[in-house]
Amino acid sequence: MTAPRDGDGPIPGGTSTGSKRREVLFGDREGPGRMVRSAGCRLWDERGREFIDLGMALGAVALGYGHPAVRAAAERALRAGGVGTLPPVEEQALAERLLPWVPGAEAVRFLKTGAEAVAAAVRIARVATGRDVVFSCGYHGWLDWSQAEPGVPTAVRGLHRALRFNDGADLEQALQQHPRPCALVIEPVVEQAPDPTWLRAARDAATRAGAVLVFDEIKTGIRFGPGGAARRYGVPPDLVVLGKALGNGLPIAAVAGPRALMAAAARTWISSTLATESVALAAGLAVLEVCETTDAVARVAAGGERFLAGLRSLADAYPHVVAGVGGVAEFSFLRFRDDAAGARVAAGAAARGVLLRRGPYNFVSLAHDDATIAAALERVGEAVGEVGATC
Repeated sequence: MTAPRDGDGPIPGGTSTGSKRREVLFGDREGPGRMVRSAGCRLWDERGREFIDLGMALGAVALGYGHPAVRAAAERALRAGGVGTLPPVEEQALAERLLPWVPGAEAVRFLKTGAEAVAAAVRIARVATGRDVVFSCGYHGWLDWSQAEPGVPTAVRGLHRALRFNDGADLEQALQQHPRPCALVIEPVVEQAPDPTWLRAARDAATRAGAVLVFDEIKTGIRFGPGGAARRYGVPPDLVVLGKALGNGLPIAAVAGPRALMAAAARTWISSTLATESVALAAGLAVLEVCETTDAVARVAAGGERFLAGLRSLADAYPHVVAGVGGVAEFSFLRFRDDAAGARVAAGAAARGVLLRRGPYNFVSLAHDDATIAAALERVGEAVGEVGATC
């Protein structure tokens, strides 16, 4: 069945978050309506239908929707006023607690979104080096510095060079074209784990060029545990950007690094009115408390491994529908043979009460227990089988 388009409503595209658009989730297939409530790893739409959620707010939630400790911390901060003219105590407390999670970090700045925080890292690199050109690999948000979309000035596009993931030859070619970049901004995981040799080459290239190596750990940070992808893959960046799971659904992001480099943030204007509202900062403190005092990180990884193994089994069973599996344990996805098949599977899974993203990425949270993961995989398998029966 073809779903109605949302473009004629009051919100261009149907929703303000691009990755939540109906056509992104389900193509031209019918799917759930708008959400009215979420809890744990489930959400409910306006028709009262319940779904196991595998998107987890695009990876922003790792402990589960409405996690009791995070909710209690946010409620306390809100009851205390939430925002004011002076910086809150929670800002200093979270900065001190967050630094040990980032290798080599001595200072941190908070913002509200990952896109802002990566842009702040680029601004810091430009101030510190006095240069303009940026190399990047991965998705870093919608702001002009890394985009070639309509509306981005040609002059701005000329200051950015996209790198291919895990491609050392492309990195060397970029350096030949622009031997003095201000920064290399890299997502350590782009649909697959990195080749450590490539990450080390990026580290070496940045050092040789006098550029700042930035790891965009919006997805990997917190989920990978202390040290993030930098520690997992053994390559130290100069700056690290965190977001998503840091607030477990509340809007917060951070850029952190050595004090001398981060000092550049005070020599330019990087600021946001609500960067220091205390509700999200308190949520961040609660997230780190849970991760430091429980086995939450290990349990999320173990659940992700079970889910990833299930996806691989589906790929083996239905090769005419599924071309393979991408991602890592903490976030993974099915690679479909074509877009139409992916849309049909996503719609079929939703009809069975599971919200499956048909591309990067699906995220298992602390709230996904073994039984829930098994149920989700069974229903996704039914949807894949249904599509496979007609191929």
